[in-house]
Amino acid sequence: MRCPFCGNDETQVKDSRPTEDSSAIRRRRSCPECDQRFTTFERVQLREMSVLKDGGRKQPFDRDKIIRSMQVALRKRPIELETIEKEADEIVRTLESEGEAEVKSDKIGSYVMNALINLDAVGYIRFASVYKDFRNPEDFNDFLNKVSSLKDKSSKGG
Repeated sequence: MRCPFCGNDETQVKDSRPTEDSSAIRRRRSCPECDQRFTTFERVQLREMSVLKDGGRKQPFDRDKIIRSMQVALRKRPIELETIEKEADEIVRTLESEGEAEVKSDKIGSYVMNALINLDAVGYIRFASVYKDFRNPEDFNDFLNKVSSLKDKSSKGG
């Protein structure tokens, strides 16, 4: 593993342990060249997936993009990174279990929206404003009215 600080190709594993949910191995590493320490994670990847974008382009699936987009939506919200990573892992497991080699970006976006609505309403709305490409205040209003009516129905048990 290459050191992210000095680029040295030889690093040493100081400690390995499973993550809390046992979905990955957390490794603490040290660089003998610059004495810096860093952490890596090793995860199971069931199959190679690619993302089919709206314009027809394909790109390799990247779990970290899900995490980054959720972090942006949840910036300054009381949600821990560990919670975001667990939700991202769940999304990845769901996508992998569906068995598709190509996944439409819309599908990934809807899974992220479903995860966010359960985590934080503000983060959900922030993500939706980009994902749904809101162009003016009326788009926000319409969306907020839909969200409010969904919340009202669910709180009344229907």
